[in-house]
Amino acid sequence: MISGKFAITIHILTLLSKFPDEYLSSDFIAGSMNLHPVLVRKEIANLKKNNIVESKEGKNGGTRLLKPASKITLDAIFKMTFETVTLGFSKNEPNPDCPVGKQINKNLENLYEDINKTIRLQLSDMTLENFSNKF
Repeated sequence: MISGKFAITIHILTLLSKFPDEYLSSDFIAGSMNLHPVLVRKEIANLKKNNIVESKEGKNGGTRLLKPASKITLDAIFKMTFETVTLGFSKNEPNPDCPVGKQINKNLENLYEDINKTIRLQLSDMTLENFSNKF
């Protein structure tokens, strides 16, 4: 299902790209997003795991990008936040004797696969730098 993780991650990375030489605190980032710093730190941990950011602790600690924003595609960010977009399926198992019911989930799977290909194709042409230049 669609979640806000992509939007949160893009917000974090866009903010970091605006201050490339500084370590930004999770409190500062959370203030920009109006979110609890724990949620920000959770997404930062995922970004660290994917070698997109580095963090340091202490009074002057925080997080910054490990690579230039021009080298980070939005598709890479999408893949870090979820594998695919799924718009969902019915909670009930469709009637296998119905001409629609017996094929609906397979047809929805094919539709979602096509949607994800389109999303990835569009996002692969955009970098974090392109996106952050809009601000």
